[in-house]
Amino acid sequence: MKKSSIKSSLINLVVLIIVFGILIVLCEFDILSNYIRGILMVCCISIIMACSQNITVGYLGQIALGGAGFMGIGAYTAAIITKAMASANILVGEGVPDTLRFLIAILAGGILAAIFGVLVGIPALRLRGDYLAIITLGFGEIIRVVIQNLKFLGGKGFSEGSAGQALVGINRISNLYVVFWVMVICVALMYTFIRSKYGRAIIAIRNDDIAASASGLNITFYKVLAFTVSSFFAGVAGGIFAHYIGSLSAGSFGWLKSTEYVIMVVFGGMGSLTGSVIAAIVLTALPEALREFSDYRMLAYSVALIIVMIYRPTGLLGTYEVSVTRLINKILGKKEPSLHAIKAEVEASGTKEEEVVK
Repeated sequence: MKKSSIKSSLINLVVLIIVFGILIVLCEFDILSNYIRGILMVCCISIIMACSQNITVGYLGQIALGGAGFMGIGAYTAAIITKAMASANILVGEGVPDTLRFLIAILAGGILAAIFGVLVGIPALRLRGDYLAIITLGFGEIIRVVIQNLKFLGGKGFSEGSAGQALVGINRISNLYVVFWVMVICVALMYTFIRSKYGRAIIAIRNDDIAASASGLNITFYKVLAFTVSSFFAGVAGGIFAHYIGSLSAGSFGWLKSTEYVIMVVFGGMGSLTGSVIAAIVLTALPEALREFSDYRMLAYSVALIIVMIYRPTGLLGTYEVSVTRLINKILGKKEPSLHAIKAEVEASGTKEEEVVK
C-alpha cells in the first residue's frame, strides 16, 4: 500500500505541474489581466487561511475566531523584516532574488504567529464552545488594537489613545508563481499533519475528549499543538498578504475577517481540506464575479450561503477529501480494493494489517 501512496503523490504532483503550466501560459501571453491575477493571489491567501482555520474549527472541533489576529502578526512581522533588510542592504542588489527575502519574511511571520498561538492557546483552550469563541475573538481584537498603537508599526503610541496610520512602503515582492507553490506546500503540510499520529489524536479529541483522555492522550498538549499549527499558517498567509498589498492597516485584521474565514471552513466542510480549498476559491471569486451587479452582489452572496447551509448543512464536502487518484480510477473503471482484498493481502504477505491499511 505504500507504493499506492507514492503513486498517488506523483499523480497529484503531475496534476499540479499541469495546472501551474496553464497558469504560466495564461499569464505570459497576457490572457489573464492584472485584475484576474490579483483575484488569484487573494484566492491563494484565502486557501491557506481557510485550511489553517479548518485545523482548529474542523478537525479539533473548537470554534476559534481569532485567526485574523495571527494573520496580522504574520503580516506586520514579514513587512518589518523586508523593510529592515532594505534599510540595511541585506539580500538586496543585483543577482539576489526578491523571492529569497520574501520566503524568509513569511517564514518569520509564521514562526512569530505560532509563538503567539502558544501563548494565547494555553489559557484559551481550557474553555470550549461559545466561551472559546468569545475569548479567541477577544484575543484577536487585543492583537489588532496593540498593533495599531505601536509607533514602529505606524501607530501614534498608547498615550495618544487613537488609532495609528497605515504601515506603508512595503516592497510588493510577492510573485503569483511563488505564492502558488507556497500555497501548495502549506496545504500539503497541513494534510500530512492531519494524517499523522498527531492529527489522528486531534480528531479523536474532537470526537470524544473524555474517551481520548481516558486512553492516555494529553488533551491540552494536542489542543495547543493544533492551535499553534493553525496560527503558523495564518502568519504565513499574512506575510503573503503584506507583500501583495504593499501597505497595512490594523483594521484589515478585525473580527469580521476572522468570521469570513470560518464561513469558508463551514461552507466547504468542517474536516475537509479540499472542501476548504473549493470554498475559499468560490467565496473569494463570487463577490468579484458579481461586481457588475453591485447593488445585489452581497445579497446574492448571502443567498448562496443560506441555500448551501439549508440543503447541505455539513458543507459542500462534509469530511470527504477529493482524491485525483480515486477520480482517475473511476474514469478508467478501476475499483478500489475492498476490505476482503486487504485481508487477503495481509494473509498472503504476512504484513501487519495496520501497515497495509496505511
